[in-house]
Amino acid sequence: MCKIAVSLLEMDYGHLDRGLKEIEAAGADYVHFDMMDGAFVPNLGIGTRLIQGVRSSSHLVYDVHLMIEEPEKHVDRIAQAGADVITVHYEACSDVKAVLDRIRRLGLRAGLALKPETSLEVLDRELLTRVDVVHLMTTHPGLEGQTFIPESLDKISRLRRFLDEWKPDCEIEVDGNITMGNVQSVAAAGATVLVSGRALVQGDITENIRRMKEAAREAAYRPLKGYGRQSRKEEAV
Repeated sequence: MCKIAVSLLEMDYGHLDRGLKEIEAAGADYVHFDMMDGAFVPNLGIGTRLIQGVRSSSHLVYDVHLMIEEPEKHVDRIAQAGADVITVHYEACSDVKAVLDRIRRLGLRAGLALKPETSLEVLDRELLTRVDVVHLMTTHPGLEGQTFIPESLDKISRLRRFLDEWKPDCEIEVDGNITMGNVQSVAAAGATVLVSGRALVQGDITENIRRMKEAAREAAYRPLKGYGRQSRKEEAV
């Protein structure tokens, strides 16, 4: 089943405790924290003190996405702040395997993010043994006002086919303008964690989360013994 991750960047910072309780009650699975350093990406984002400050507000999975240079310098503090998942960018690490190993030694799930232009060919099997989540950006990181990149659907699908054969329990997280207009497409392609912001928090948050989760559930595909994975829609054809 697809999991819904609500982007904290789009929430009301003046009422985060209330907001986190609301999205948890509405059925969200994760809250997604974007940490940005103004170097790896042009914007600045959330810090460890904020994560620590809202850790007691909910039982959601705290999913921290590091869009920063030299992430190895920060993973210990982020773990201490209360993260459950730490995702680093392939493009930002001088020794990506060592960073992933460090995250897992801290008892957290390790994620590896790829920019839209980064090929799936970088994901060799030795690297994938170290990851629990592959995080595919469906817009360019750190830039506002972008539209979903349609070519991402083929990238999700190709990655899912490979993982189904070699590491089926690995999550595919998608991040970048995920809306009600494309949620079924990304779920059908094989995404299992869907990061969304404005599409969820603008208007009736409870209803938005319910609708997105239901739409993803209807389109999501499941493994078929001996046949890899396929969408429920395809299965019915």
